[in-house]
Amino acid sequence: MDVDSSIKKAYEAILSGDFEQAILHFDEAIALEPTNGAAYYKCSITCARSGKWQKALALAEQAVSLSPEHMEYQFHLENVKAKALVIEAESILSNSPARTEDALELLHEASRLDPLNIEALLMLGAAYATLNRYDEAAACARDAVRLEPEHSAARRLFADMNRRSRTLRAKSGRTKRRRNR
Repeated sequence: MDVDSSIKKAYEAILSGDFEQAILHFDEAIALEPTNGAAYYKCSITCARSGKWQKALALAEQAVSLSPEHMEYQFHLENVKAKALVIEAESILSNSPARTEDALELLHEASRLDPLNIEALLMLGAAYATLNRYDEAAACARDAVRLEPEHSAARRLFADMNRRSRTLRAKSGRTKRRRNR
């Protein structure tokens, strides 16, 4: 079998909804021609669609290494890296005690790599909220709403953070006025 046949079979598997089989055919194409950046890229996309983020990342890195002139490979790599960072941040935040500052750093990097990653923005907003940094949480939620205006969780987070931020400012203003008396 040759590379083109393996890739054709991979696409046939994708069209029939069998992503596992598609990945096997892409892996076969890679084994037949290990310097073919396109095969790594296509397999990485399929792995990402299947939620196999670590494999998707390794394949995307290899595609860029083999074919750095293909900007779409670089773009895909940045998206996969962003998703991997979001997954890592989610894991950090779910630990007890949560290392929120570490997660914030990862989520900022994820947002830099993929400015359209709404999941990173929402997690950033939620992380800032746990630190009572409501203005920053509201800004993240606002950016998420801008990306996806009908996203209900983004809209709720934005409204809640704005309300908390206003309440905090009002309390702060009352405290300052009492001190000035």
